Amino acid sequence: MIKVVKFGGSSLADAHQFKKVGKIIRKDGDRRYVVPSAPGKRTPDDTKVTDMLYSCYAQALLEEEDSQESFESLLGAIRERYESIIRELGLSLSLEEEFHSIRENFTRKIGRDYAASRGEYLNGRIMAEYLGYEFIDAAEVICFDKEGNFDGAKTQKILSKRLASTERAVIPGFYGAMPDGKIKTFSRGGSDITGSIVAGAVHADLYENWTDVSGFLVADPRIIENPKEIDVITYRELRELSYMGATVLHEDAIFPVRKEGIPINIRNTNAPEDKGTLIVEATCQKPRFIITGIAGKKDFAAVTVEKAMMNSEVGFCRKVLQVFEENGIAIEHMPSGIDTMSVFVHQDELKEMEQKVIAGIHREVEPDVLELESDLALIAVVGRGMRTTRGTSGRIFSALAHANVNVKMIDQGSSGLNVIIGVRNDDFEAAIKAIYDIFVITQL
Repeated sequence: MIKVVKFGGSSLADAHQFKKVGKIIRKDGDRRYVVPSAPGKRTPDDTKVTDMLYSCYAQALLEEEDSQESFESLLGAIRERYESIIRELGLSLSLEEEFHSIRENFTRKIGRDYAASRGEYLNGRIMAEYLGYEFIDAAEVICFDKEGNFDGAKTQKILSKRLASTERAVIPGFYGAMPDGKIKTFSRGGSDITGSIVAGAVHADLYENWTDVSGFLVADPRIIENPKEIDVITYRELRELSYMGATVLHEDAIFPVRKEGIPINIRNTNAPEDKGTLIVEATCQKPRFIITGIAGKKDFAAVTVEKAMMNSEVGFCRKVLQVFEENGIAIEHMPSGIDTMSVFVHQDELKEMEQKVIAGIHREVEPDVLELESDLALIAVVGRGMRTTRGTSGRIFSALAHANVNVKMIDQGSSGLNVIIGVRNDDFEAAIKAIYDIFVITQL
């Protein structure tokens, strides 16, 4: 069995956390390939190393004398973060040469991506030394094209070949290199993506993503006190919840492993005995509850267009949507009736263009009535158990009615996997609590 393990910044913030990680890896000989992030916050008031590197590089770009002093001070603080980890782990590793290169490259203004990547690179060097694993620089095996887009085919070829002859290795997350050798990073949280790419390259049996939570929760803990954990979730369910703001795993990290059918296990470094959440392509395992999860976002606006005999007018919806496209506004949801259609968009996107949109719709379709409504929230109720359970929508409406929440919109996908509910911003928390209560607490 082959396992790829990725550890987040909170899991590697200091030597104490390093020891926890080392114990986890050594406990299971199948954990052969390790993807580390840069050190995160040690305390709530602390600063992530990646943020320190960004600040340090910003000072290097300035020419003032004070900036040079700030640059040296910040670089010294970063160096001390790593050296304190090395000292406390009792390693003989020296980073003298690495920091000499970093100082030179920062001075040459080599680029923000290079600066940001050094956090993962240095942590990878320490992790490899601590475990006795081979260190593989991600710049050698994670490939981007000359436009800066990830080159999956080239990466797969190079990485698979390299790891085929490497029994155990540490590959830093978050970055790779373009054809000219210039360092290129993924978007923030990109270490998740690196871990997924490595898992795909070695055809891993399991990709373990270790963080500071014991998997996904049914609902936002900021709204629901001590929400239940999700044992098993499918990629499709995860996609639906992630889209509505549920964030534990970087969205793009799903796709490399999904293509290979590799399950992802979200685990907690500080509670390794917890099983966490298993993310799979498909499963016969019944969920603990009818719903798998609830997630939502605030601050949407709805544009409602009403016209008699709208349904018989060919191209009506296309013409309306074209107006939004021409103004660069993305559509979120579009519930419709016989003579009405509503278009839900992000409020901030509409704000600057609302009059142009109104005028455009009038020109294109000559509506009888056109209305705008703002300060709306969308809530996604997601679960594979909903497909085989009668009356799910009825229970949702019943719960919301008892909570005195007025439903502004409902949109149910044909897959039966999710129900999208629109409510006022002011009713957002009450709605989530009501839905959680009926499906998880009382299980009516």
